[in-house]
Amino acid sequence: MNSTDPSAPAGGHADEDAAPPSPAASLQLIDEQKRAAHRRLDIDPALMLVPWGVAWLVGYGLFFLRFGPDERVYVSMPEWLPLTVLLGLLCLAGAISGVAGVRAQHGVAGESAERGTMYGLSWMVGFSTFVVLASRFDDLLPDRDAGLLWASLPVLVTAILYMSGGAVWRDRYQFGLGVWLSVANVAGLLAGPGWHSLVICLAGGGGFLIAAAAYRLRAGQPAGS
Repeated sequence: MNSTDPSAPAGGHADEDAAPPSPAASLQLIDEQKRAAHRRLDIDPALMLVPWGVAWLVGYGLFFLRFGPDERVYVSMPEWLPLTVLLGLLCLAGAISGVAGVRAQHGVAGESAERGTMYGLSWMVGFSTFVVLASRFDDLLPDRDAGLLWASLPVLVTAILYMSGGAVWRDRYQFGLGVWLSVANVAGLLAGPGWHSLVICLAGGGGFLIAAAAYRLRAGQPAGS
């Protein structure tokens, strides 16, 4: 006849049968928890970068087609259309990025939230300053140079802010994108009106899309790799 030890804890056999998790299983659980927290709190890079890439591809593409090199018009359209489309798409991309940033910061407090808020305000201030600056000097320059001013200033602001963001969050991809945009902007300015729009359309807009793909590839890698 078998007797039960009254001092034994309830479910003792189940505890004895349950083996402790292996180190590999523990690391996998930690990695999954990190990924879950990352998805909840971080901004999706594609959601931030793809709208800007599309805006630059379409907006600067229209600039090139209407104001090509040596004043060549590849596609006939009103002179006001390229700038209007570009500014509209930039505003739309900024709104999408802003909403994504607010959602990512929801429930986050302290230093991270403060840095995110200040960085978001930097974009607003930077682009507002660009519009005022370009408007102030627009009438003082020949039409071709005025167009180059309007086309190059938003690239300058964007490149500086991406390099700053990369430095703040120690994100090499973001910093590298800022450097790439700055180099493309300088190359386009040296090439001159018309060519600048083509360079920014392809190298700038394409750079955003390539960066979005790079972030996605990095997100699919195990943590710490």
